[in-house]
Amino acid sequence: MGLIENIKEKAKLELRTIVLPESEDERVLLATQQVLEEKTANVVLIGDEDTIKADALKCGANIEGATIVNPKFSDNLEAYVDELVELRKKKGLTKEEATEIMTTEPRFFGCMMVRLGDADGLVAGSNSPTADVLRAAIQVIKTAPGINTVSSTFVMETADGSFGDNGLILFADCAVNPEPNAEQLADIASATAATASSVVGLEPRVAMLSFSTKGSAKHPLVDKVQYACDILEERGVDFSFDGELQADAAIVDAIGAKKAPGSKVAGKANVLVFPDLQSGNIGYKLVQRFAGAAAHGPIVQGLSKPVNDLSRGCSVEDIANLVAITATQK
Repeated sequence: MGLIENIKEKAKLELRTIVLPESEDERVLLATQQVLEEKTANVVLIGDEDTIKADALKCGANIEGATIVNPKFSDNLEAYVDELVELRKKKGLTKEEATEIMTTEPRFFGCMMVRLGDADGLVAGSNSPTADVLRAAIQVIKTAPGINTVSSTFVMETADGSFGDNGLILFADCAVNPEPNAEQLADIASATAATASSVVGLEPRVAMLSFSTKGSAKHPLVDKVQYACDILEERGVDFSFDGELQADAAIVDAIGAKKAPGSKVAGKANVLVFPDLQSGNIGYKLVQRFAGAAAHGPIVQGLSKPVNDLSRGCSVEDIANLVAITATQK
């Protein structure tokens, strides 16, 4: 059974409610049918009920069983508006402005559902830029306690089972932070370890990557990774980590043993934290193409509750898969 099949089986065990705010997209409606048929989540669609049902009929999607919420007529609208005003009071947001946002911006309404416990997670982005999805998530849901950085990870599923755990290895951050500082790298490491555990079911072993292993090179870029490791040590995190490590020292036993003897992570890493976005993005795409690996993600992490962003070129299957992933995030 592959990773996505395992995640879907896990999602079925504890059925959670996921908001899909972009109900105007027929792919979302078709994915709703798939999610409901697979029983991986309860689905909330946001918008006008008559319009959504007409659009579903037009594209042949059976959305019976989904909950449809029209923000303009929601019993929770006033509470959501008041909460947004409170969250944004330092920015001077008025009640009238908050009402406009809540009734015209389905991503904000959906994130507020998640924030206040009326849903467990949100998936969007098929019909909107990443910036719009993350803006709503960061402003409404906020980051997780002890984490100040929203980041992303890809779960790489490789045919060669000798790397990571039976071919599964997480790459972060490959989609959000261009030049993370040491504090942010430490946040990314903690968030990715949590994703490895909650979504993939792995015991995380985190390698903080660099072009140096254990002081083999001297450079400010190496210093940054070393400082990130110091921060993780000071925080007393509950997962195994080591750094700075070169990529081969992180994933190849013999090289890890030679370059970082005694390390609990070197040669055995199943989470790779890249020092910047360029290296992370390039790295996952090279592995995806050269090794024929499946790249599942990006999975957004670091938020207090799950929100995930789709590519605007996503397929119906992509949406259904990401709903299942979101339903397993904690």
